[in-house]
Amino acid sequence: MIQEPNMFNRLIQFVRDEYRSNEFIPLHAPTFAGNERAYVNQTIDSTFVSSVGEFVDRFERDMCAYTGSPSAVATMNGTAALHIALKLVGVRAGDLVITQALTFVATCNAIAYCGAEPVFIDVEQRTLGLSAKALETWLADNARVDSDGLCRTTLDAKVIRACVPMHTFGHPADLDGLVDVCQRWRIALVEDAAESLGSYYKGRHTGTFGLIGTLSFNGNKVITTGGGGMVLADEGIGTRAKYLTTTAKRPHPYEYVHDEVGYNYRLPNLNAALGCAQLEQLEGFIAAKRVLAAHYIEFLPQVGLTPIVEPDNCRSNYWLNGVICEDAAQREALIDATNAAGVMTRPIWRLMHTLPAYEQARRGSLVESEWLEARVVNLPSSVPAPEPVV
Repeated sequence: MIQEPNMFNRLIQFVRDEYRSNEFIPLHAPTFAGNERAYVNQTIDSTFVSSVGEFVDRFERDMCAYTGSPSAVATMNGTAALHIALKLVGVRAGDLVITQALTFVATCNAIAYCGAEPVFIDVEQRTLGLSAKALETWLADNARVDSDGLCRTTLDAKVIRACVPMHTFGHPADLDGLVDVCQRWRIALVEDAAESLGSYYKGRHTGTFGLIGTLSFNGNKVITTGGGGMVLADEGIGTRAKYLTTTAKRPHPYEYVHDEVGYNYRLPNLNAALGCAQLEQLEGFIAAKRVLAAHYIEFLPQVGLTPIVEPDNCRSNYWLNGVICEDAAQREALIDATNAAGVMTRPIWRLMHTLPAYEQARRGSLVESEWLEARVVNLPSSVPAPEPVV
């Protein structure tokens, strides 16, 4: 094996060469190279900076056109989008919602907001996403479909209402397998596509396979609105999502009529203006990120590291480029060396069942999740600046 100090020094220099910089290199910084300033200024000039404005409507229309979703409803962040998505598929207090332990905590928090409990199922190494095989195994061992068509646990008859796979780092999960299992077990599929805007599974955009999909536009995502999210669904669900996220207010010229508990979750026009400008550049961002990913994939084996690559028959946006280390010790050494040199790297998230809020959650075998947690490191993945014109 290549000696680690030399390995790490070569990796650090490779990253600096890719970004043509000897300064601090962040994990994923936004790129503002288009109409961002002009659109935001238009919003300020109009005085419509809150949740009503032309850029909110435009952002939703443009997102429908890009993803192929019949409806898109903008929310203030991705967690709000996922919370509303779970409410829309009927998740209620006491229900169970299946997801993966290898995820960002927002996935589980949205489940908890509904008063429901997560059930953690293992992921696949090849996709980093929820394993359809592991899901099928856990359901066969622990669940049944009752005479009313509800999936319930055999232990205590809890309703398993939904399943939330995540497209980790932009790599699509096994959607064919997950759709099949969820349909047979009468479980609503809600895609956490927070990280996968611009990623396609067999030619179809992620977030459009389940009953609902959700996106995030946080400052570290492929495109950003500063903070923001989106619900992708059919037109009927989309109409309901817009109503609930607008404080459940019935249309009226002047009266304030709210006929159920709603949520103040709409995206402000100011943020949507930024999003419209970013979306205009999305394909260029992804093309540049895929070139960067190809360079990582070619280079990393030269220093004894294994790159994480997109699944077969998919186009990943390569939101974050990941590398698999030999073991936990090498992972820690890599993170320490790169960050000390001003090149930002980060481990994958701690598994959700190890966090205090979710340590009592039900779970299946998590062998693959534990293996990945001990080895995965994310490398700088911002959109590189274009080559200078000579």
